[in-house]
Amino acid sequence: MGSIVLVVRLVLADVRRHKVQAVMLLLAVTVATATMALGLSLRGVSDALYEQTRAATAGPDVVALSGDTGPAVTSTLASLADAPEVIAHHGPYRIVYADLTTRDSTSSPVVVQGFAEKPGTVNRPLVTSGQWVRSGGAVLERGFATALGVGVGDRVTIAGRSYPVVGIAVTAATSIYPWAVQIGPGGGPSDYSGLAWMTRSDARALASSQDLPVTLAVDLKLRDPAATEAFLDAYRAPTFRVNIRTWQFTATHDTVILRNSQPILVVGSWLLSFLAITGVAALAAGRAVEQTRRAGPLKAVGATPGLIATVLLTEYLALALVGDALGLVIARLTVPAIASPTASRIGDAVGPTGATVAMATVLAVVVAVLSTLRPTLRAMRTATVTALTATAHQPRHRPWLTALSALLPTPLLLGLRLTARRPGRAVLQACSTATTMIAIVALLTLYAQPERGYGLDGSSALPNLRGEHDRQLMLAVTILLIALAVVNTITLTWTTAIEAEANMAIARTLGATPGQISAGLSTAQLLPSLPGAIIGIPLGIGLLSLFAARNSTEPPSSWLLGAALATLLTTAALTALPARLAARRPVAQTLSAETA
Repeated sequence: MGSIVLVVRLVLADVRRHKVQAVMLLLAVTVATATMALGLSLRGVSDALYEQTRAATAGPDVVALSGDTGPAVTSTLASLADAPEVIAHHGPYRIVYADLTTRDSTSSPVVVQGFAEKPGTVNRPLVTSGQWVRSGGAVLERGFATALGVGVGDRVTIAGRSYPVVGIAVTAATSIYPWAVQIGPGGGPSDYSGLAWMTRSDARALASSQDLPVTLAVDLKLRDPAATEAFLDAYRAPTFRVNIRTWQFTATHDTVILRNSQPILVVGSWLLSFLAITGVAALAAGRAVEQTRRAGPLKAVGATPGLIATVLLTEYLALALVGDALGLVIARLTVPAIASPTASRIGDAVGPTGATVAMATVLAVVVAVLSTLRPTLRAMRTATVTALTATAHQPRHRPWLTALSALLPTPLLLGLRLTARRPGRAVLQACSTATTMIAIVALLTLYAQPERGYGLDGSSALPNLRGEHDRQLMLAVTILLIALAVVNTITLTWTTAIEAEANMAIARTLGATPGQISAGLSTAQLLPSLPGAIIGIPLGIGLLSLFAARNSTEPPSSWLLGAALATLLTTAALTALPARLAARRPVAQTLSAETA
């Protein structure tokens, strides 16, 4: 039998015998790699969606805007179209600053662009629903319409005038909603705003009827789209202010809404990977004796240490790579919704790049190797005779610990002894709890931040999309972290219970009740969870300080203390069931199995 066939058969047999452990590793790696791939893919997907929208809408390379008005301004802006670098243009046209109100009284600032009823060759918005502008009707930008909950056939009030919504469209000439305004009135600072289109005559009438602020703009198509900086250096208006927006600026500005998303996902993937390592390491440690025994027969028939290492590591590496593939597929399917939280762009999102795939794969391999390296090395280094008769590690006798524990209540005594005999397991539980607390602290901090809505008065009539997006993303990552921590806690409790069966049976023969045994097993997890919960709070605050703004608001202390207490109570509840099941096993059956 060839070595490859032997390795495959041994791996498949072990996976069938330990299905739960295999599923746990698969899920942990899948979640971690999917989260990392999402975080690393956001910027590329946002750029791809902008490029596809720009191609579909004949997006301009340069948009020149002036807060001043008058014939001289119009003439100067129009003269930019005569530059030798310019091959096509649109405008000058009016941009009117107004207020929009829907039928359900939702209000928002809006900029109204006056366009021809027949689109030109540059800045040609793509109608996704309904029709293009006509006299007496308005077309809303799709991201804006989605936030308002408005569709074709609804009516909106703009500056006191009622208009039917005749169409929904997208454009690449402005940034995504809510940054369509580009510049404020008079060339001043801009604010959150939506975008609408009307006919030129309707936009002119709207501005004159209410004496609304107006900006003039012209869209330019360059011979070399990449030469925007050279064009800006060559053409400056000497007598009045002209604000220039290049297509590169617009594409970069689209990612403002994702500013916090990438750190949330990338750091979240690190935390998820750490939890995956702690969980799988606990499983691998619980199977250390079994793996050593497996190595004994292989050594007895002449297997080399390299072959033994291959057999023991291949199972975890194979499952990790399968989880990596699943994670990348999940990232490919979910990245459009995360990378484009508004409906302002169209197109198909590209999948993870080669670099992203490589980094996710490295992460999966690292999780598998770090989780199983120590048990594998132990199995390789154990002598053949020792491996064939391997038994559980006998803890060293510590008289001082025995004397101290004798003064404690029975559940605390049992829990302390179990914790002291397995310090590595206790460290894993503490790290798992601390990692979970870091995510919970981050989530509470995010929810503590005041968010200014997009309503006219700063209210939450139109929610702050970036804040909502960040909260939802952080909530999803935290739920995944908590789910992995739950699995880890149950796994650690069950593994500890299995390994301590003989000790717990002896304790029962000395008078301990099943309830005390169950409480002792739960205490063994709570003891390391307590320092983990305490340490996780400052660690979470410190980690957030690397990414949060200087004026960010810290969550109330009561929130943090409540979260720590809830974490400990949840740990106690999670350990109760596996501990109770382990405590109910008959004493005679356990002791006879140990002496058989």
